[in-house]
Amino acid sequence: MHLKDAIQLSQIKKLFEPESVAVIGASSNPSKIGHKILNNIVSSGYKGQIYPINPHGGELLGLPVYESVKDVPDKVDLGIIVVPARLVYSVIQECADKKIPFLIIITSGFSEVGNREEEEKIVNLARKNNIRILGPNVFGIFVANTKLNATFGPPKVPHGNIAIVTQSGALGIAMIGKAAAEGMGLSAVISVGNKADINEAELLEYLKDDPNTEVILLYIEGVRDGQALVKTLKEVTKKKHVVVLKSGKSKRGAIAAASHTGSLAGSDEIFQGIADQTGVIRAEGVNEAFNFVRFLSNTTLPKGKNNVIVTNGGGLGVLCADACEKYKVPLMDDQDVLKKTYGEIVPDFGSTRNPIDLTGQATDEHYEKALVKSLRSKKIDSVMALYCETAVLDPEKTMETIARLNKEYRGKKPIVFSMFGGERINKTIAGLQAKNVPVFDGVYNCSAALGALYKRYRYLNKKQGSMPDLEINEEKIKKIVKKAYE
Repeated sequence: MHLKDAIQLSQIKKLFEPESVAVIGASSNPSKIGHKILNNIVSSGYKGQIYPINPHGGELLGLPVYESVKDVPDKVDLGIIVVPARLVYSVIQECADKKIPFLIIITSGFSEVGNREEEEKIVNLARKNNIRILGPNVFGIFVANTKLNATFGPPKVPHGNIAIVTQSGALGIAMIGKAAAEGMGLSAVISVGNKADINEAELLEYLKDDPNTEVILLYIEGVRDGQALVKTLKEVTKKKHVVVLKSGKSKRGAIAAASHTGSLAGSDEIFQGIADQTGVIRAEGVNEAFNFVRFLSNTTLPKGKNNVIVTNGGGLGVLCADACEKYKVPLMDDQDVLKKTYGEIVPDFGSTRNPIDLTGQATDEHYEKALVKSLRSKKIDSVMALYCETAVLDPEKTMETIARLNKEYRGKKPIVFSMFGGERINKTIAGLQAKNVPVFDGVYNCSAALGALYKRYRYLNKKQGSMPDLEINEEKIKKIVKKAYE
């Protein structure tokens, strides 16, 4: 890392790890965003200094309120601006006088509504005073290790090893709720909004070295600095899994993205090329993205390409084999090893050809024996266990067995589960997901998740070459942008 980059990384840490925070526009009205953000910071257990700012002064949540940020007697690392758009410029000037290095502008009403001139004006003022801006048009930031919940999202955020960087505020807030509902813990959630200044690449520089983050989920509508993003992603994906949900792929979607955060969505083919070059995993929707990050955050890379499907339903096994081909999950073909491994468990009318068909008469004991053999075998690199609901399977015992084996072998060998059936099976799936077991309600979802892991396996095991620097013709780009806005 160059010295310049090291300085930038040292500076960006203040955004994630501030020793003091000022909420400019703090409100006594519980329905106001300025109140919700202040309340979340106070109730989250943040240990730094908190300074509510409001021209009326007084006291809020047991804290003295300052009429101006310039009145705060101590230094302020992070300012959170929650005032009307027309007042933002003057507030930034006060923050400049106070020498606050980072500002999060919650306020909307800038480029996302066509007000680009005012957005450029506040950014220019900030840059002139060595201030970095996150936003505008964001819902804030959550950081688990500093216990900082400076958002107007849910007050309680489950802590874990997944970081979310999102260009959509509402979607980001919903993601926090979904993560909590599905038992997923978060290390950080950052809303980037219009990306007038700080972009994903700079945030990724911090998350790349964050010991609390194992997997990063990006929601992107448009890319402003493609070169910086490609360069950073290539470094990040050497260490951590990155899942990207990219919207604005269609013509109408691109138009919607422009009106949402003022972003130019760009060519999806180009973005796919970026994904292929950098080893990120693309998801088609929010549910698939969450399937991927949940699985990737609780597993390990396979050591080889020998994947085995174990099932009690021949038809389900065939469907899974189709899905594995679609998602490029390699299947083991060594018949001698398969027969030797599973021959004593599979009945005569079953099959030791991959998929391994234990048949509909398989009990929980048969499954456990087959899975233990799979997980202990040095010649098998990953396992897919598929369950069809039958009268001989006991859902409670099935849940106990799966949870125990997953806990025992987590981090040693990838294993995924898929279950198909009625109400009893649905309850079993919910119970296992609450225990962070990688269980899916369909073989295609199951195969897609394992396929994402194998994509990472292939990327990390191929010979990494250096990517040539791209030549950028700024004049041509300006003409294209100008035409796009006409």
